[in-house]
Amino acid sequence: MLTLHYDKGTILIWGDLRIPYASWDPRAKAFRAMALYYRDITDYLNRSRIPYVDKVMDPPPIPELTCHLRLRDYQLKALEAWHRSGRRGTIVLPTGAGKTVIAIKAISDLRCPAIVIVPTLDLVEQWRARLSEEFGLEIGVYGGGQNILRPLTVSTYDSAYLRVEELGNRFPFLIFDEVHHLPAPGYSQIAEMFASPYRMGLTATYEREDGLHKELPRLVGGKIYELSVEALAGRHLSPYTLHKIFVDLMPEEQVEYEKHYSVFRDYLRSRNIILRSPEDFQKFIIRTGRDREAREALLARNKALEIALNSQAKIETLRKILDENPQDRILIFTQHNQLVYRISREFLIPAITHKTPKDERMEALKGFKEGKYRVLVTSKVLDEGVDVPDASLAIILSGTGSTREFIQRLGRVLRKRTGKKARLIEIVSRETVETRISWRR
Repeated sequence: MLTLHYDKGTILIWGDLRIPYASWDPRAKAFRAMALYYRDITDYLNRSRIPYVDKVMDPPPIPELTCHLRLRDYQLKALEAWHRSGRRGTIVLPTGAGKTVIAIKAISDLRCPAIVIVPTLDLVEQWRARLSEEFGLEIGVYGGGQNILRPLTVSTYDSAYLRVEELGNRFPFLIFDEVHHLPAPGYSQIAEMFASPYRMGLTATYEREDGLHKELPRLVGGKIYELSVEALAGRHLSPYTLHKIFVDLMPEEQVEYEKHYSVFRDYLRSRNIILRSPEDFQKFIIRTGRDREAREALLARNKALEIALNSQAKIETLRKILDENPQDRILIFTQHNQLVYRISREFLIPAITHKTPKDERMEALKGFKEGKYRVLVTSKVLDEGVDVPDASLAIILSGTGSTREFIQRLGRVLRKRTGKKARLIEIVSRETVETRISWRR
């Protein structure tokens, strides 16, 4: 009779029968497969009526789970779609649409140990608090120096990657928040080395510019439910407006911009290179590794972009917007820390960057939520996962062409509030490379 064991991120199959997904390991004298295929293997054995002993999963004992959450209609449809898909798959909903609620209800439905994998320590704490509040249990944590295993556990991607061999057979239910991170090199091994038969991915943006989202069906399950911001605005998310303000570079900025950008433009023309898509730009980046002139052209382009993103005219426009909206809770997003600190000094606004200590960051967010601070300025730290429910106006002073970044920033101001209409204002330097970046979104 076949016997299945978990062994450091793989499944060992003892017996004489060769089965799909497994190959012979002469050192172990057994067949071996990725833990990812545990469910496929057991499904095959069950369909084929092949008897076997299953010693793969070793879940911690879990008390009775009760959940009193009431799902919105679209949340219920998403959960039902996940169940119909064999309890695997990715749910795509805008930031603020309650993806966490769907996952918690799924945990309650399955009534089995679960682990949630998240990209940041802020999200670890948010998930820990929410799970503890809903189920009344101590929640395990992996990340930030903690390695505590409980029936319900939250881990960063980094900690899960480092400890996947010991965690990979402890949780039947595996949840990836911000699942677009999963296909990245290294992180994909988390999904491959966990034996969890039930899997759920959560994200606001399924596609990756590098195309690696095509790996998600294999790792966690493909897209099984999706709703856009437009579909939810008004009823479940705040109605919103998007407004672009174009500003001119100062004369001295324009001179510097042209000096640098012409180097990039002339290089492309001399090589008959046309950049039509993010994929074309990625190919150009690769070219810089072997072509010194291409590398110099890229550096010149980046310098020109930096000038456009940090224009003095943007600062003056920002000043006007802040003066005209004295009652709004405002989030300001920029691409560079240098501009964050400049705005913070000039307008006496709390700043949050990746260098901001955790205690200081939490104090600023708490002050913003409680009304102590009306405005926050940040560079990317609030793009993903941080719960800032009281913002009504977001100002993008500089950004990338990433659709994901744009949707996340929009989501920061779209959480439903009675009588609230959210706004997003983007300030763009006219007739620069930033103009094209903005329209790509």
